[in-house]
Amino acid sequence: MPAEQRAIDGFRARFGREPAVVVTSPGRVNLIGEHTDYNDGFVLPMAIDRATIIAAAARPDRRVVALSEGFGERSFSLGNLQRSEPAWIEYVKGVAWAMGPESLDGWDGFVTSDIPLGASLSSSAALEVGTLRVFSALGGLVWDPVVAALLAQRAENEWVGMNSGIMDQLVCTSGSAGHALLIDCRDLSTTPVPIPAGVSVVILDTSTRRKLTESRYNDRRAECEAAAQLYGVESLRDLSIGELPDGNGSEVPVRRARHVVSENGRVLSAVEALRNGDVASFGHLMNESHESLRDDFEVSSAELDSIVDAARAVEGCLGARMTGGGFAGCAVALVETPVVEVFGSSVAKGYSEATGLKPAVYVAHASDGVSVHEV
Repeated sequence: MPAEQRAIDGFRARFGREPAVVVTSPGRVNLIGEHTDYNDGFVLPMAIDRATIIAAAARPDRRVVALSEGFGERSFSLGNLQRSEPAWIEYVKGVAWAMGPESLDGWDGFVTSDIPLGASLSSSAALEVGTLRVFSALGGLVWDPVVAALLAQRAENEWVGMNSGIMDQLVCTSGSAGHALLIDCRDLSTTPVPIPAGVSVVILDTSTRRKLTESRYNDRRAECEAAAQLYGVESLRDLSIGELPDGNGSEVPVRRARHVVSENGRVLSAVEALRNGDVASFGHLMNESHESLRDDFEVSSAELDSIVDAARAVEGCLGARMTGGGFAGCAVALVETPVVEVFGSSVAKGYSEATGLKPAVYVAHASDGVSVHEV
């Protein structure tokens, strides 16, 4: 049963009435531009056709009562927001806190999702943005995609404790079907970039997981801030390759800066490649990105490297790289569409033989950002 219908049916069963709205908030896959968003750089993600769904209706008091399929029911008072044990509801609380709970109304909600958790496909941002859309729709609040993304980011940074950049939330609010989204993370401008015909974006899930708040993600951000201070710039966006030491400097600040600076250049080159239909060049840039993330930024893993190698070994794969925060989760590949089926089975076989793990391999379609409709 589709996630939306499960959400509607679940709401009816739990609350004994019809939901007023259904919100669809997509996950995302980042095609290129990793760990550049919190360095004021460039990224090229796309919203995908896997989403978090929230069926909701207003309630007469100022409580939020939400039931997550598979994770149970939680509730809290908008008049007394307090952090509790780590749980999915903290993302909902964090959004209420960031929006200003004194101006919000309570609601009942049922949450479903077909975004794999902890797989670097932004399940957390999808929940944050979806929650914002519910509060806005039921409260009659003005919806601004950029403002919403900033509020969702604040919830994740300051309430949840994950120092993520703006990319995930902004592509969730602003994605465009059939397009990747070039984001300038300094001025938050966005530009849709068409995905050329004849190629498919394929997600390669290693079946390994991490929790960003318990990982080295925050360490990498701190290292980038230290590197920017060392080089006397506001952020690593302001450096050029020519300002870094010659040769293959091995010091941590040099390697972190080298990745960010070179990755920003790759994103802009990748956009031009897509606009020109030059998918071979785009694939080459994906490969370079993975090497940089593996060697200079040190956020890959044995499993991510293995599935990328398995993908590149298949004829018709134009390029492959890890995607997301790293350390576990997913890679992404650009593949000639006629060979997608053979590609998927070949990658699964090669990866399983190398690691003993069973991956999930599926085509992702570029989708619109968050949406809401009345039931």
